[in-house]
Amino acid sequence: MGLKYRTYLEGRKVYGCQNCRSHLANSDGLISKQFQGQHGQAYLFRYVVNVSEGPEKEKQMTTGKHTIATVFCGQCDTEVGWRYIKAFEDSQKYKEGACILEKALLTTVK
Repeated sequence: MGLKYRTYLEGRKVYGCQNCRSHLANSDGLISKQFQGQHGQAYLFRYVVNVSEGPEKEKQMTTGKHTIATVFCGQCDTEVGWRYIKAFEDSQKYKEGACILEKALLTTVK
């Protein structure tokens, strides 16, 4: 296993993994706070860093059918959310490539 290189984010607010505080996203990439995850409120981000992804799977969600991949902290491997790979409904296409991070699994690093 090789070295893990981490990206450190700047910005008004930086969100990190609650377990290890590794930087995951900042407020500049925040699209919406109006999402629901498995653990309650969730945030939709345009981009995230220091994560790894599980295999893609199709899932029926409240907003329709999507192809998603579970997202894990790249430092400690804690599940932190999921990435939208494909949306089958035209009204949901804006989510493609974006990532949901669950508020309960995040901490404010800065």
